[in-house]
Amino acid sequence: MTTFPTNAKARLPKIHLDKSLVGRLEALASSMMRRSPEVGERLMDEIARAKLVAPDKLHDDVVTIGSEVTYRDLSSDRMQTVFVVYPEDADIDQHRISVLTPVGVALLGLSPGAAISWITRDDETRLLEVVSVRLPTAE
Repeated sequence: MTTFPTNAKARLPKIHLDKSLVGRLEALASSMMRRSPEVGERLMDEIARAKLVAPDKLHDDVVTIGSEVTYRDLSSDRMQTVFVVYPEDADIDQHRISVLTPVGVALLGLSPGAAISWITRDDETRLLEVVSVRLPTAE
């Protein structure tokens, strides 16, 4: 099970998810349980705590699949812009990160100004803050 310091867990930001994506996200999380249980459990936890909304009611500035997100790593003050995508569309050279990566899970459902901790693959806890979100574009 993913653990967070008690005070960090109490301050998790509110998240919103497109309810039409939940079935696929849950299936992806389940598939990760053998390979990377921390990521699978974190995604399931995020789905469970999210407010689920109809696709047409999801605000334009909420991170969802396909969103372009600029975030700041508060530990290093480094800014990065990525697209959050399904695993089959991931391509790090094009800044397309899978929703099944630790940072992809952390970003999902957040809005600008929200900050959340995430655990890197090297087991380092980092804090990120969403700076901006752009809607997914048709490809």
